[in-house]
Amino acid sequence: MWETGLLSIAVPCFNEQKGLQRFVEAVTPALETLGHPYEILFVDDGSTDDTLALLIALANANPHIKVIGLTRNFGKEAALTAALDFASGDAVIPMDADLQDPVELIPQMVAHWQAGADVVLAHRQSRPGDTPAKRWAARQFYRIISRLSAIPIPEDVGDFRLMDRKVVECVRQLPEKTRFMKGILAWPGFRTETLEYTRPSRQAGNSKWPLWKLFNYALDGIFSFSTAPLRIWTYLGASLSLLSLGYLLWVIGKTLLLGVEVPGYASILSVILFFNGVILIGLGILGEYVGRVFIEVKGRPVYLVKTRVGFQTENQP
Repeated sequence: MWETGLLSIAVPCFNEQKGLQRFVEAVTPALETLGHPYEILFVDDGSTDDTLALLIALANANPHIKVIGLTRNFGKEAALTAALDFASGDAVIPMDADLQDPVELIPQMVAHWQAGADVVLAHRQSRPGDTPAKRWAARQFYRIISRLSAIPIPEDVGDFRLMDRKVVECVRQLPEKTRFMKGILAWPGFRTETLEYTRPSRQAGNSKWPLWKLFNYALDGIFSFSTAPLRIWTYLGASLSLLSLGYLLWVIGKTLLLGVEVPGYASILSVILFFNGVILIGLGILGEYVGRVFIEVKGRPVYLVKTRVGFQTENQP
């Protein structure tokens, strides 16, 4: 497993200046106990505070630290993509800078990896630092995505995991621009083992994920890794067509056979409005997929780099 003996810790950052020093002080002892070379790779995702300046200062003072600065805020998924692109270790562990990913698990992850696992997941048993609304939303998201996705996406597993170099290289081959990393990281497969942990509260700063952003993220996951919404709409359209045909036959039969005129301007209007709503929702779902095709065919890069600190060559990766 240890071809170069290098372990990479990949850390996307956005406005994390308050907790960076604490993160480095917490993760370094855990890495030192392994007795192997390591790097801590930070990716600044266009922070508006002094995160990038602090990262550069940390890199200048610590040869284990490398820094990538993106030209603007591309989003956490893009920043994580950049981290995987620039990480050079035989194994890579993505982590959040807020210390909600416990550094104590790193030696255990490495032990499982050395025993033959290609991926070591960190499964959250509980999330005491999250609000009840956020915990409920997370449960519903995993329940829906697990039923709709064509591949199994582990429940209550974030980006915090260990991946062997061959897994990272497989992930880097996936070219899509709309990056739903929970699905992308799960897609390659490989031999996987799981560690359990309780997710602590943030040590500094505030969450960058309000409920509305989590909702949009869930939609990205559904539309990126499932065509089930289109299939559901096909079934719904067929069902409504059959119901409409049945209603039409009922009206014709009642009028011709029984001579009863069927009134109902209000009911007809309600049916028309209902079907108009169904059509608009269907167009919205179709538009989501068409929009993703539009984004993909433009071929724009997922991120752009403006700063590199601590790298031996400018053309890495």
